[in-house]
Amino acid sequence: MKKLKTEELYYLMSLGRKFENVAKEYYLKGNISGFLHLDIGQEGFSVASMKAFEKGDVFTTYREHVLAIARGMEPKVVMAELFGKESGVSKGRGGSMHLFEPKLDFYGGDAIVGGQIVNAVGCAYARKYQESENAVMVIFGDGASNGGAFFESLNIASAWKLPLLFLCENNEYAIGTKITRVSHFEKQSNKAKPYMRTIEVDGMDALAVYGAVEEANKYILEGNGPCFVEAKTCRYEGHSVADSNSYRSAEEMKICKERDPLEKLKKSLIEEFETPESLITNLENKAEKIVDEAVEFALNAKEPDVSSLFDNVFCKECGNAVS
Repeated sequence: MKKLKTEELYYLMSLGRKFENVAKEYYLKGNISGFLHLDIGQEGFSVASMKAFEKGDVFTTYREHVLAIARGMEPKVVMAELFGKESGVSKGRGGSMHLFEPKLDFYGGDAIVGGQIVNAVGCAYARKYQESENAVMVIFGDGASNGGAFFESLNIASAWKLPLLFLCENNEYAIGTKITRVSHFEKQSNKAKPYMRTIEVDGMDALAVYGAVEEANKYILEGNGPCFVEAKTCRYEGHSVADSNSYRSAEEMKICKERDPLEKLKKSLIEEFETPESLITNLENKAEKIVDEAVEFALNAKEPDVSSLFDNVFCKECGNAVS
């Protein structure tokens, strides 16, 4: 991978880490309500997957702040959305779990576990019918791979050779349930092997994730049908801020954090690309500045007007319209 591309990955990962830490801070202060699912520890996966799949439709989980920013969403409109403000990307209606921007082909934040998978299958069918030059990518967690709709999606995608990249973020936990308690095997790619080509990758290695997604996308665009990529990751926080993460031991968390994706990529920048540490510091400072500006923007943004409470809720042409 080129040096400039690697520096971009590191900047976005630093931005994502700082964004998530600040989001947690303001959640605890009471500025952010509802659920907040943080991506701390998985930034390498989120950034690399988005940058390797820059063209095409993307469907994601509700742990999507870093994914959205890496896709091109402005951090300030993401932060404003978390704060429930009118200038948020979903006008304050979606919050943390519903960051949606059709202009970026980003259909993120499906609050139903695995709900985005079947939507992606439908989109991939439409794109094939339209003879689109791009594939579709759907991101989901290991927990979603236990649902019946997941297997139906694998079957349909493979039977119709749909241009669909299944990207499984396997952090080994579905909320607080260890994957081995509810699945016969730890490698979730085993579920997809009868249907399509599978690729396994270290999800804490941003460069490896980038290469795997790029390889899978190329395979799909060559007309080979769908591909399944499994990335083994480790989130540092609980399922959400409301989750104390007490079910994981101190030893497990120590091993987890020793695989930190930012430190791994920083080491590659210094040792392989001979990037000056001063430049790395500048990238980190730039990320911090952007996040600080995002918070300031969100704090000063307007609350949604009460008169707009029912906007986009009822069909104005339908019988249940609210006047």
